[in-house]
Amino acid sequence: MSSINYDLTRIKAFLFDVDGVLSREVIPLSPDGDPMRTVNIKDGYALQLAVKKGYEVAIITGGYTEAVRIRFERLGVRHIYMRSAIKVNDFEDFLRKTGLAPEQVMYAGDDIPDYEVMRRVGLPVAPADAAPEIKAIARYISSRKGGDGIARDVIEQTMRAQGTWFGEEAFGW
Repeated sequence: MSSINYDLTRIKAFLFDVDGVLSREVIPLSPDGDPMRTVNIKDGYALQLAVKKGYEVAIITGGYTEAVRIRFERLGVRHIYMRSAIKVNDFEDFLRKTGLAPEQVMYAGDDIPDYEVMRRVGLPVAPADAAPEIKAIARYISSRKGGDGIARDVIEQTMRAQGTWFGEEAFGW
């Protein structure tokens, strides 16, 4: 049974911010000043399984490092928006490209740049350590902090509700 107060059978797409959602909100810097992010292995598993099962998956982030692009491409994510100055513009582009309606989309964000996208999607999600403004508009606040399995949390609950979580595709990467 899901702890998310939304009809999860409507969800066809999972969209995520990176910093503070798929990676921790505190990140080390390399000697040349580039951020070095962490990733959660169980998030990665859930993301690639969602792609295999036919869900649309996207990343919308204001940051840019080649490592982030490579990581999510290797998981099968086709919609990767980096250096996103105004995230709602990239969200609208995603809807145009996929033909999905906002109520079919889950978006997880943690801070003010995510606000407008979260106001438009059917299922706005926040990690436990999100900014207060984001928690105020989230329909679901995960018990997980950013970088600590929030993607796995929402993807697994959604796919279980739709009967797509476990099956032959679940046993491989």
